[in-house]
Amino acid sequence: MKNILVSGASGIIGYGILRSLRLSGNQYKLIGTTIYSDSAAEGFCDIFEQAIPTNDPNYIDWLLKTIEKHQIDLIIPGIEADMYAWAEHVETLQNTSVKVLLNTKELIEVCHDKWVFYEKLKATNSPFAIDTTLDSDFNTLQTQFGLPLLLKPRVGHGSKGIVKVNSKEEFDKHQQYIGSQLMVQPIVGTDDEEYTTSAFCDGNGGFYAYMTLKRKLSKDGFTEKAEVVALENIEEALHALCQIFQPIGPTNFQFRKDKDGLKLLEINPRISSSTSIRAKFGYNESQMAVDYFLEGKAIEQPVIKKGKAIRYIEDQIIYE
Repeated sequence: MKNILVSGASGIIGYGILRSLRLSGNQYKLIGTTIYSDSAAEGFCDIFEQAIPTNDPNYIDWLLKTIEKHQIDLIIPGIEADMYAWAEHVETLQNTSVKVLLNTKELIEVCHDKWVFYEKLKATNSPFAIDTTLDSDFNTLQTQFGLPLLLKPRVGHGSKGIVKVNSKEEFDKHQQYIGSQLMVQPIVGTDDEEYTTSAFCDGNGGFYAYMTLKRKLSKDGFTEKAEVVALENIEEALHALCQIFQPIGPTNFQFRKDKDGLKLLEINPRISSSTSIRAKFGYNESQMAVDYFLEGKAIEQPVIKKGKAIRYIEDQIIYE
């Protein structure tokens, strides 16, 4: 039996991974970790370990001891903070013989700063790039992008921290942060034309499998409602973007569609936050990751069921 550790098990990605691995029907011992002692994490794993914060100087030592304690075969990050920390210390982790589910270090680094990501994409003359600037002159931006426009954090995830600017008064409140913390973009498409595509990439500019959802976001920036769709030109977009960024393993591409076609909002170099939804429709990227990185198995495009998904509040009961 393989022992698999999933961090951030109290969050939507972490417990989504655990649920997806359970759904696969394969026999794994699942170890879930989170810094919270009072979360629902215990209900999704076989063994629960309370973690110390990722930014604690002793975090990597704690993780190494946990790997040894439970003889872990594969570790999967369920929060972005862990993804970045593990990428920084990947050689140390791999010296334990544990497999680490991470995308390429280069992609993880470039995706950490959305301005750096934009510059790399723009340098290729990609038609999927959204015009982005660090210019902080309101009149110039109004002429270039019109109103409303977006101020987007260079570092962050989901839709947290995004400011929709409708006036100079609103713009002036945030102007000092443009460049160092914020970047500026036009609004592309509408909320009704937002898509999340997860692909399992081969590290050589291609991909083995993919699935697209048309989605509506929750206030926390995660997929709240989704519908399985066949998105026009998505394979062309994935081929082009994989050639540029060379991702490996589970990789999440977020798009909006406007009059010029698909525009790339961002790439998340990890398992998607809608992973548990995807698994229910036949695209179990967590299981694919175990098969590929731990078992060395080939990945093939699964048959995807059609349908819709709605997330709702659910009770998790943990008996003593």
